Amino acid sequence: MTDPARGSAADRPATGRHPSPRGAAGTAGDASARRVRIATPDDAPGIHAIYAPNVTGSVISFEYDPPGEDVMRQRVAAILPRWPWLVCERDGALLGYVYASSHRERAAYQWSVEVTAYIAAEARRSGVARALYDALFAMLVAQGFVHAYAGITLPNAPSVGLHESLGFRRLGTYERIGFKCGAWHDVGWWALLLREPPQEPAAPAPFATWRDTPGCAAALARAQALLRD
Repeated sequence: MTDPARGSAADRPATGRHPSPRGAAGTAGDASARRVRIATPDDAPGIHAIYAPNVTGSVISFEYDPPGEDVMRQRVAAILPRWPWLVCERDGALLGYVYASSHRERAAYQWSVEVTAYIAAEARRSGVARALYDALFAMLVAQGFVHAYAGITLPNAPSVGLHESLGFRRLGTYERIGFKCGAWHDVGWWALLLREPPQEPAAPAPFATWRDTPGCAAALARAQALLRD
């Protein structure tokens, strides 16, 4: 099953500090401001710090035990060749992250992705999730993806509100699909049409072959502009 918090910007506490990679195609903005950039495996400590509270004593994620930093490092490294993983930081502290991943593995599903977002407590309702998602969606469109899906453990009004404000429409609910914290929980699914489905679609471009392009830099710059608004 997919992580029920995919796309869930319900935002749980925690932040993490780590050395911040720099580079023209991987960053946007100046050093004193919030910065949106492409993640690297070295962001694992900060990603872990944001994600772990969503696992421990929470049903936002259906994992029972928080994955360690080494596992998070492996997850980032596994995502980046095919899909974007983006972070927002300020002074080396991660404020949130988003990424895309496979919706299903069979070939006919290759134009569809699932999206995930987690935002640190102090960055909630500050535009971080919206800016990160804006860049993510622009990158996915440029790569050639068509549909994005988000699964949200219910109830979660903030996450539902965010996704619907970004154009996601509700598809339905997997009722009592996950058992955690002594109870069964529903997961709602939302869908976003990234672009019109082409009649003869080409295979989506791997993120590794697209990340150093002007289009990628433009998507990051646009996200940075949203953070300044």
